[in-house]
Amino acid sequence: MNIHNEIRVIFPSLSCNEAFARTTAGAAAAQLDPSAAEVIDIKTAVSEAVTNCIVHGYRDRQGNIEMICRVTDDNTLYIRIRDKGCGIPDVKKAMEPLFTTASCEERAGLGFAVMESFMDSVKVNSTVGKGTTVIMKKKIAAKEIYTAAMSRREGADEELK
Repeated sequence: MNIHNEIRVIFPSLSCNEAFARTTAGAAAAQLDPSAAEVIDIKTAVSEAVTNCIVHGYRDRQGNIEMICRVTDDNTLYIRIRDKGCGIPDVKKAMEPLFTTASCEERAGLGFAVMESFMDSVKVNSTVGKGTTVIMKKKIAAKEIYTAAMSRREGADEELK
């Protein structure tokens, strides 16, 4: 796997920067010519990861969030989002649907589940007192494959008429 392009940004853990992170990830993904649905999936997963940094990682303070987006020659988008916040004591437990450390703030505890549902892979590394890193990957369907599949489907639909 060769890296065609890499974007690295560092931004303050302000809720208004969640939109910035979504847009940046969408721009990185655009190099792979994704479908609209793929872009929405990527932006949603990034939104969840960045929101986790803001709400949980830097609960009572502001810090920096680093995001790296890599475009590879096998049509894969690699996204790493890292904070230097409080860390997660039990990553396995934190990744369970409905688990939240912010229940008093009406959080649903679905952030990691959402990331996993929209991306091909999600890995979380965390050290208490040092921060959390979320690594997500999504392979973008090649347009020629998508177009061929749609043509076959249209042909099958015509046969049904």
